[in-house]
Amino acid sequence: MDSFSVNSVNGFYNFLTRGIDDLERAFVSNNLMSIQFLQRAVSLLRSFHSQLLVLVQKLHLPVGEKWLDEYMDESCKLWDVCHVLKDGISVMENYYSAGLEMTSSLDSNRRFSSQLSRQIVRAISRCRREAVGVEAENRGLIETRIGPLSLKFGERVSVESKLNAFSGFRGVIYAMGNVSSFLLMILLQGFVYCYSSADFSINEYDGCALFGSSFMISTARLQQRVVSEMAQLSVGSGILLYEFRKSRAAIDELRDELEMSRESETTAIRERIQALNNCFSVLRDGSENVIAQLDDFFDEIVEARKKLSDFCSHS
Repeated sequence: MDSFSVNSVNGFYNFLTRGIDDLERAFVSNNLMSIQFLQRAVSLLRSFHSQLLVLVQKLHLPVGEKWLDEYMDESCKLWDVCHVLKDGISVMENYYSAGLEMTSSLDSNRRFSSQLSRQIVRAISRCRREAVGVEAENRGLIETRIGPLSLKFGERVSVESKLNAFSGFRGVIYAMGNVSSFLLMILLQGFVYCYSSADFSINEYDGCALFGSSFMISTARLQQRVVSEMAQLSVGSGILLYEFRKSRAAIDELRDELEMSRESETTAIRERIQALNNCFSVLRDGSENVIAQLDDFFDEIVEARKKLSDFCSHS
């Protein structure tokens, strides 16, 4: 999608629709809230923003009008929420680092003993404490820093003519705001914290008659898929990231295997340790990749705000 360049307002709406449809296909082919799916969501958010800037240059918008304020407001939301997202992902570092330290230490001990078994139990207890701490800290991030921002998807616009202001750019900002809010909600609940599937609720949408509404239909369809799968898997509150949930389950499986082995080495124990190491490695690599993407996105937002401010100052 990065090679595509929009040339019109309708082109931007089509770009949004195609991007969300691609993300839905990624959702279907991956586990619920997997690293791969969430990485695609971050990439899509960046693509939408970059194409928004391309469109501004195509529309020849009037200098000194409110369209710049509206873009600045939207980019501020992206900036603030993505910083919360980065902070939430960074909190997980202590958890996966403790896990990798544990699996590395255990893997280097080729001889199993009662002493090693007790060491494993202590390491498991530490990892479990770290996981609980991560969720508690991230819950605080959602409550204190996201709550005031009031992310909303499916907000009504009472007069369609409002969307056509500034050569249709106001409609574009409306579309971008709705879709980016939805993507940010997915990312926050995957990486930071989710209270329940009700957090994905969408305001009743009457936009089928609105200009460019196909992107909302696609977004609502993806939202329904997410909620449906969460319900089927009985996913409760907490960090929904698949690799995080999988690593916690692998820790419990290792602990159960230890209890059954009665301090004697089994092939299953070694297999559990290797599986746990793989879980933590994927979690670390995926987290670092998303943080790198977000850092690049911050640079892009800064550059875009400066470019548009300069455009309005010197035109």
